Amino acid sequence: MPPTMLIKPNLTKKNAADCARRVCGILHSMGAQLVMEESLNTEFLDCKGICFLPADEAMKACSVCIAIGGDGTIIHVAKWALKFEKPVLGINLGRLGFLATLEPDQLEALRQLADGNYQVEERMLLEVEVRKSADIRQYLALNDAVLSKGQLSRIADIEVSCGGRAVSRYRADGVIAATPTGSTAYALSAGGPVVDPALDCISLTPICPHSLVSRTILFDAASQLEIRAAGSDTGPLFLTIDGEEGVPIGEEDRLLIRKSHSAVRIINLAGKKFYEVLNEKLLGRAYE
Repeated sequence: MPPTMLIKPNLTKKNAADCARRVCGILHSMGAQLVMEESLNTEFLDCKGICFLPADEAMKACSVCIAIGGDGTIIHVAKWALKFEKPVLGINLGRLGFLATLEPDQLEALRQLADGNYQVEERMLLEVEVRKSADIRQYLALNDAVLSKGQLSRIADIEVSCGGRAVSRYRADGVIAATPTGSTAYALSAGGPVVDPALDCISLTPICPHSLVSRTILFDAASQLEIRAAGSDTGPLFLTIDGEEGVPIGEEDRLLIRKSHSAVRIINLAGKKFYEVLNEKLLGRAYE
């Protein structure tokens, strides 16, 4: 039976619609069944062989989801696909695209996808729990959870403990709790290490710490971190999950971070190792 592919382009990206049409053409010629969200009907009505469905029905119907955009797009789609246990293939229209398998000039490789010739990698997620008195909210982060100050240029006091034992008190602009996947994102810019996504760990990196010795700490995957604002003069802090969701965090609120039992499934079509991708996307560009 031919595979069913969900095509999910981020139309705010330049050339996303054109790239999606090329993807549809290649996969249709291979006999794949194609689905898209019904909200895209008008834009792609001219494409052959596409069935337009409500968003969740389209995800349920597919065997593979193809996200077209930057890493933010792929993260958003991967967390949506997680609910239905579907793997995601990323096509990069962003700047780096660490989570993407293909660039726009490599679309002929999609024939491997239609043939089922690909690998699936599981990527660790963070479960982030915000406790506000009796109110408890939970979020999932594929890249990172960032606790940082608001608009005022004021340093924050942040306390971190692990398993009920004190780790450190930071005077900084904030802290970043990242997965290995997120180690090449904001955490890298803040001076954190590059971590192979094959490892399971949680990294904690202070942002612009007022210290000469504050560095990233790596915690094993069984750890539970508790982070809270310390000091009434700190001002409002905000929790941001994967750059998407912002939650105000007060002095009495508790932030708990641990490894999630769930993992997103990312398709590696090229079969490249992480260090090869790192060299192509980041290290190699330093010499251009």
